[in-house]
Amino acid sequence: MRYTKFFIPVLGIASVLSLSCNSTKKSATLDKLNPQKVASISILHTNDMHGSYMPFETNLGNATAQTGDSIDNYMKFERKAKIGGFEYLASAIKSIRKNKGDDSVILLDGGDTFSDDQLGNLTKGEAMIKMMNEVNYDLMVLGNHDFDYGLERTNELQQLANFPMRAANIIVKETGKPIFGEPYVVINKQGVNIAILALSYRNTPLTGNSKNIEGLEFGIGAEAVKEYLPMLTEKADIIVLLSHEGMAVDKIIAEEIEGVDLIVGAHSHDVISPPLKINNTYIVQALSDVAILGETEIQISNNKIIDINANYHYLWHDEMSPDVQMQEMINQLRKPYLSKLEEKITKTNSIIGRQYKSESPFDKVVTSMMMDKLNVDAAFLPGVGYGISLEGDITSEDVFKLLPHPAKIVTLEMTGDQIRRTLEQTAINIKPTDKMNTVGGLIQSSGIQYNLNFNNPVGQRISDIKIKGENLDLAKTYKIATHTGMLGGIHNYEEFGKGLNINKTNIVLTEFVLENLRELKELSFPERMGEVILNK
Repeated sequence: MRYTKFFIPVLGIASVLSLSCNSTKKSATLDKLNPQKVASISILHTNDMHGSYMPFETNLGNATAQTGDSIDNYMKFERKAKIGGFEYLASAIKSIRKNKGDDSVILLDGGDTFSDDQLGNLTKGEAMIKMMNEVNYDLMVLGNHDFDYGLERTNELQQLANFPMRAANIIVKETGKPIFGEPYVVINKQGVNIAILALSYRNTPLTGNSKNIEGLEFGIGAEAVKEYLPMLTEKADIIVLLSHEGMAVDKIIAEEIEGVDLIVGAHSHDVISPPLKINNTYIVQALSDVAILGETEIQISNNKIIDINANYHYLWHDEMSPDVQMQEMINQLRKPYLSKLEEKITKTNSIIGRQYKSESPFDKVVTSMMMDKLNVDAAFLPGVGYGISLEGDITSEDVFKLLPHPAKIVTLEMTGDQIRRTLEQTAINIKPTDKMNTVGGLIQSSGIQYNLNFNNPVGQRISDIKIKGENLDLAKTYKIATHTGMLGGIHNYEEFGKGLNINKTNIVLTEFVLENLRELKELSFPERMGEVILNK
């Protein structure tokens, strides 16, 4: 596949250490300084895999998903080369376990794991679970996209997994208890008890189909930490949070709650290097899409962390070999669906990526297609933080990597004032007054021009709105195209549901895009880029 992805932090990132890196010399020095035995335990961690089990090619000039245009943590890859893939991840995990021993290694996943991919859709998540079983994960936290196939299917996947999927802040309404059982594990390594508490994303109901999570309540992660911390402190020496709350909220937890030693993060797709330390809590996170295996090596003496070393193992293909056993498993998983996955749709000589907090080239392609084919004044899609960049031949699974969900096209009428309110909401989503309310990226659109200034007061951040080159008339009615997710109010976009003459079509957006791309000999870079001017 010709996947093009992102990043390495431009500032402040340590050089990537090889897979053979360990802290033997460091531990020996600490042993001399401290007569107490020093335990060295490596917590391996992945996050936000989004069903990405295949390798891809990086690109220097283009970022995807929640990176490259991040407001808080700008990142890009340092070179153009092949990276990632579950067979390379398996190779890295097995190498570390072999070098350090099973009694020194824990393997965690931060959620958003098994969907957002065509093979994921075809197997309803089972493919990724089988791969994860093969490398023996110890715990996975349930992310907001881990309910994309519905709660019943998530439960079935939990039964298929040989590791627990948990979340302390997802409560089953009927029982009042956390989903699937106790939301933590206590693992003993080298005589040290390590408690790991799983936290999901508090705003999950705003990010997907509400029917998929019926019967569940999503609470604030920090409140769950306060509830479980006294008990876990009695059971364990070291307290770890496996958090799908995102880096900004993880920082709040570290600032406000004492007693947490380490937060292994997810959701915001960040590389946190060097690790953040807030009060006595360390925070780490290892990107997304199986590009990196995080290794957070903790040095423990007298049942306390005395030092930490975060290694980010970039899975560059020219620096390592794939795991043959995993490679064969992937081939067998793909075999029944190969003709669908590898169907050539069209090609592009450009790099058409996905951005998250600014205009996204791929989403501009789709909204422009909707606008032109459906004869509307403007088209809108949510800003989402997963996906790839298109380059060269484009296959069916490439498109599904960007549009994996079965949302259907909707047309409706909205007033100019409703459109203005919608644009103000996207500014609030990205930079709310309370970071706990952050949800989604920039709303993606075609046919509408505007300026967004994050330095202005809330409610006054959008200006110079134009549709078809004319100033937006707040009282005028405009014809709009979007999809059923937006109509249902995801990311707090409530104005679409208040529109008039709503027409819910039976056209699945992904199939609509595939059909139109098949008609093209070559996909060009979208002409409407530059409609949104951002002042961060």
